[in-house]
Amino acid sequence: MTDQAARGRLAHAPADHPPVAKAKVGVLIANLGTPDNYDYWSMRRYLGEFLSDKRVVDLASWKWQPILQLIILTRRPFSSGKNYKSIWNHDKGESPLLTITKDQTAALTERMQAAYGDQVMVDFCMRYGNPSTESVVDKMVKAGCEKILFFPLYPHYAGATLATANDEFFRALMGQKWQPAARTVAAYFDDPRYIDALAQSVERAYAALPQRPEVLIASYHGMPKRYLLEGDPYHCQCLKTTRLLRERLGWEGDSIHTSFQSVFGREEWLKPYTVEYVAKLAQSGVKRIAVMAPAFSADCIETLEEIQEEIREAFEHAGGETFTYIPCLNDDAAHMDALAAIAQDNLGGWLG
Repeated sequence: MTDQAARGRLAHAPADHPPVAKAKVGVLIANLGTPDNYDYWSMRRYLGEFLSDKRVVDLASWKWQPILQLIILTRRPFSSGKNYKSIWNHDKGESPLLTITKDQTAALTERMQAAYGDQVMVDFCMRYGNPSTESVVDKMVKAGCEKILFFPLYPHYAGATLATANDEFFRALMGQKWQPAARTVAAYFDDPRYIDALAQSVERAYAALPQRPEVLIASYHGMPKRYLLEGDPYHCQCLKTTRLLRERLGWEGDSIHTSFQSVFGREEWLKPYTVEYVAKLAQSGVKRIAVMAPAFSADCIETLEEIQEEIREAFEHAGGETFTYIPCLNDDAAHMDALAAIAQDNLGGWLG
């Protein structure tokens, strides 16, 4: 072995002892996922994995799987593929979410190396699609990560997002012969550093506009209302983020509105639905709105296609005139500083 520190760990081992990498701490960030391409079979594989997750759709398998396999996965890959094609990063041959997550990983690596040198390894995985959580955990363990901080990039807790990401991380650990120590990062929806990064993005966007929007919509990913009634805290955390953002901006109480998007299926979801809400605003005489998506750490199909196309169209068709989309925080410097600081908080006791 060429690594002096790794050799030192085997100073008293027999000559035939297997190689051991230098000990490191891993920081593994995770996002929702992405199809490998927008063709039918790539979309079917991705949607099949996503919609088979019991955290996402909690219906009994005997009832849900025939509907999923015979109806939804026969039709939906075509429409979803068309939507993905409209936002695809054709230059790099990947989805925008994958491009942005790579940029976030590079930015976080830079900050972790500045703080800890080569003691920390930063990588990323996806809950659905590639790179899988299992493959990246295995990669980090083989690289010497004896401790891993798992950091799902979901500011708010929901069973269908942060919890299922953690589930997959723990399943990946089950496959390791030498299992690393593990920690997970909790939801950071009310962290002042995250709120400040959101506020800065709004201030920049507003400063660049010729006319100030009359209303800012904080559009969060929706979930069935039933989940809230069963104890999921997501709805309350979203409302708190909106309130803290308004307080940080110093705005009046009616200047920011909360709504929910991406409704799926027939049961009632959290309301108001963004696509309907923006149309009602336009019908009431509101001509200028801005929309942001605080629950998403990176721009993706729900923001680049749903907000910028479907929701924009609903507003303009109802009489709205100026629709401004404020991008997700992505790899913005203030956002990455906040994520790095949150990671460092959670690394306490593992690193000097």
